[in-house]
Amino acid sequence: MNISLIAVGTRMPNWVETAFSEYAKRMPPICKLSLVEIPAGKRGKNADIPRILRDEAQAIREAVAPQTKIIALDRKGKAIDTLSLAQSQQNWIDESQDIAIVIGGPEGIDQSLLSEAFSTWSLSALTFAHPLVRIMVAEQLYRAWSINANLPYHRGD
Repeated sequence: MNISLIAVGTRMPNWVETAFSEYAKRMPPICKLSLVEIPAGKRGKNADIPRILRDEAQAIREAVAPQTKIIALDRKGKAIDTLSLAQSQQNWIDESQDIAIVIGGPEGIDQSLLSEAFSTWSLSALTFAHPLVRIMVAEQLYRAWSINANLPYHRGD
C-alpha cells in the first residue's frame, strides 16, 4: 500500500524537505510514504479565493491515483490519536488500500473536496504552519508503523 501526502505549496525550506525525507525513508516498502506538491494558486490583494480553492482541489484530484482513499486535514475534522492512526494504518495495509492525505493551502481545502473525502481529520485545535504539518504527519505515520511493528520508537500509551 502507498500513502501519498499531497500538499498545496512548493519550494519548502531545506529543513522541511530533510525532515520529511527522514521519516519517509524509515517507512517500510509495504507502507511507502511519498510527497506530492501542488502549486498554490496566486494570491494577491484582489485574489478570487473561491476560484483558487476550486483550482487547487482539481489539481489534488488529478494527483490522486484511482481507488485511493482521500483523507483531508481540516480544523473541523475528527480528532484522532496516535493509537487510532496505528489501527487505521494496519487496516490500510491489511486491505492493500492506498491513501492520500491532503494538506490544503492557506485557506484550507475547497468544500467540494472535503465532501468527497473518505475521512476528514484534525491534527489539533491549534493552527500549525503548513511546512510543519508535512513533518508532523510523516512522523506520526512512522510512529504508527513502529507501534504496529512493535518497535521501541513509540514509548507512550
